[in-house]
Amino acid sequence: MWFWFGVAALFLLLEMATGTFYLLLVALGLVASGTAAYADLSLVWQIISGLAVSLIGLVVLHRYRQSKGHVPTQSNPNVVQDIGQSVIVDAWDENGQGSVFYRGSNWSARIDVDQPVHPGRHYIQAVQGLTLILRPGQYSASDTQH
Repeated sequence: MWFWFGVAALFLLLEMATGTFYLLLVALGLVASGTAAYADLSLVWQIISGLAVSLIGLVVLHRYRQSKGHVPTQSNPNVVQDIGQSVIVDAWDENGQGSVFYRGSNWSARIDVDQPVHPGRHYIQAVQGLTLILRPGQYSASDTQH
């Protein structure tokens, strides 16, 4: 029983360090497993109860995020200051990748899915790591809602 609660506390600490809700769901599942152990249920039921609580929490979180029109962080202009900024692409390679000069340095760039590949002015649609995801034309806030 104490094992489950101890591991749950560890996951709560990890949750506070990362800021995601997924580790919180795992911690809640571990608490459910500890509660099942406290009720003298077998190890199989302890594991099943922990998995059930974690999976139910995941489904609830997923549906909540969908109902709020969740925009991924990498393409959210309220989070990433680069969204909507324009850059000039001199050339693309055959894979739809290139290099652009932006904010004083060279960045890797990739054309967004289903967009035409041609040089010229593009705007930043998303930032994935150190790669700018670009679209041709002018920025429109509705473009981030996919």
